[in-house]
Amino acid sequence: MADDNFSEIGRVAAIERLFEGTGYRPSEVCRFTASAKSSSVNISKILLEGTDFDLVYFPLKHLGYKSVILATGELYAAMAHPMTLSVTFGVSAKLDFKQIKELWSGVVTAAKEHGYKELALDLVPSRNGLCIAVSAAGETGMLTVKRRMEGKSMDLICISDNLGAAFMGMQVLEREKRKFEKTKDDSSQPDLSEYRHLVGAYLKPEINPGTVSQLEEAEIIPSYGYFVTRGLSDAVKRLSRDSGLGAKIYVDKLPFPGKMFDLGKEMGIDPVSAALNGGDDCRLLFTIPIGKHDRFRHDFQTFDIIGHLARPEVGAVLVTPEGVELPLKAQGWQ
Repeated sequence: MADDNFSEIGRVAAIERLFEGTGYRPSEVCRFTASAKSSSVNISKILLEGTDFDLVYFPLKHLGYKSVILATGELYAAMAHPMTLSVTFGVSAKLDFKQIKELWSGVVTAAKEHGYKELALDLVPSRNGLCIAVSAAGETGMLTVKRRMEGKSMDLICISDNLGAAFMGMQVLEREKRKFEKTKDDSSQPDLSEYRHLVGAYLKPEINPGTVSQLEEAEIIPSYGYFVTRGLSDAVKRLSRDSGLGAKIYVDKLPFPGKMFDLGKEMGIDPVSAALNGGDDCRLLFTIPIGKHDRFRHDFQTFDIIGHLARPEVGAVLVTPEGVELPLKAQGWQ
């Protein structure tokens, strides 16, 4: 249909139509100036088809939503409140306007959920599949900046939710994709109800929009914050590098979702390895002053305390239930 053809609609008209009914003003550029009592934080992310997502099983609306979450989580890790969001879609010839509208609806849903004041969109052609570029800007109050103390040995390392779920969910989807490629039978859909939580953690990760405000109100300002998307090991090694301290993570403190161990046994995947090295978990990791332990435990019950900072010579280690300390390794690190 002509209405679904970008060559018939035109780029400018397509952008205007995508903004209709969203509550945001059509724009290709966002402007945001931090006040004298705050500082700005800027985050950029890019997602590539075939590398970061597979359209065989990834619903477009979920993909748009997740692309915003990946940038927003970085703002929250920096204790910043979302302000503006700029999105660029590199659109390949196989996608029509209706499909891009579905993708955009996920972006708008996430933008509203996390309180973005302005939203911008640009559309460009792509020869190599769908590409999504997201740039988010946020604001951190100067009082929060002043309250942020330097990390110390014994500061608590906390994670916002269970680990490894997204990686295992992706493995389930990849398994079903292989089955489909063998049969080419698209008349029946796989029953994924048994692993709904794991699959959902990968396709549509969610984070609490009120996290930063709740921490500020409780006067609990993390010394360091990270958004865990490349596995726990990656985040902990960055924490150790940035703080100049060691970090101990305890195996028996790691939170796992239900069905994790059953599925791990079925697929020959170690759940602990999935938590440490799997990607796309979309969890917030904070280091909290040990003096705030009781208040944090009371006010932030969805977080788990999984370890603590330590002396620099300890390094970044995983502590087994027997007390053995194993050096953490992460993809991309020597």
